[in-house]
Amino acid sequence: MANVAIHPAARHADREYNLTEVGTIGDVAVPLSGFERLTQNGAFRRALVLIMFAIIWEVAARWADNPLMFPSLTDTLSAFKEDMLSGVIPARAMTSLEVLIMGYSLAISLAMIFTVIAVASSFGSVVLTTLVSMFNPLPALAILPLALLWLGVGTSAIILVMIQAVVWTVSMNTFAGFQAVPETLRMAGQNFGLSRISYIFRILIPAAFPYILTGLKIGWAHAWRTLIGAELVFGVASRSGGIGWYIFENRAQLETAHTFAGLLTVIIIGFLMENLVFRVIERRTVLKWGMMR
Repeated sequence: MANVAIHPAARHADREYNLTEVGTIGDVAVPLSGFERLTQNGAFRRALVLIMFAIIWEVAARWADNPLMFPSLTDTLSAFKEDMLSGVIPARAMTSLEVLIMGYSLAISLAMIFTVIAVASSFGSVVLTTLVSMFNPLPALAILPLALLWLGVGTSAIILVMIQAVVWTVSMNTFAGFQAVPETLRMAGQNFGLSRISYIFRILIPAAFPYILTGLKIGWAHAWRTLIGAELVFGVASRSGGIGWYIFENRAQLETAHTFAGLLTVIIIGFLMENLVFRVIERRTVLKWGMMR
């Protein structure tokens, strides 16, 4: 008969053993220190990045020592403050934002129409994917000559250029979002007996919303930079022109600090739009629903 090893505890089955307390093993969850909580805060991280960027800008400008080519951050902020107090930058920014809202709204409306047609029928999806593959790679500013020829210099031409920049990106992302809705979720919505409208707004749109929101964010960025680029080229959208025309005027007059102040205004508006509009929407929808981390 082969020898069988017996565990020491099994030899004394009549004995009682005390289990080790879990608390003596170590902390399961150690609370973060104040510094660690601060470094995990998103707002603090963004502020730290901005401070680092400002320091690098100031040091690089002082090292270059050529205000005509590369003004320092302090010179730029001084020019920015001057034109803010005089009302020049607010007036130019409002002119640009009015055009932006009109062009972006029209582009979003057209994108929704294209998406509905694509979702409604297989032929519509072929039409949308074909149009996207044709026109999405086309730079929006490439149609500037046609915009000038058809509509002349003014708001209408800028809006046409913005539509080209936005509509295909938003359409493509929205349509991809609807296609990515899981089949089980579709069947669950149908089994609940929802009407077609309820099915769309309570099942399809929430499920596709991460894609839709991404398309809206990318479309906004395309619209904003296309608007500034169009104003730089032929930019009087009204009697005063927009912020792009402000940049162009100061560049032509070699007012480099004021030119950088215009660029800083473009950055600030984009930063505020991202953090005060899209980030809030994201936090109250897809993050709250657990669809994104």
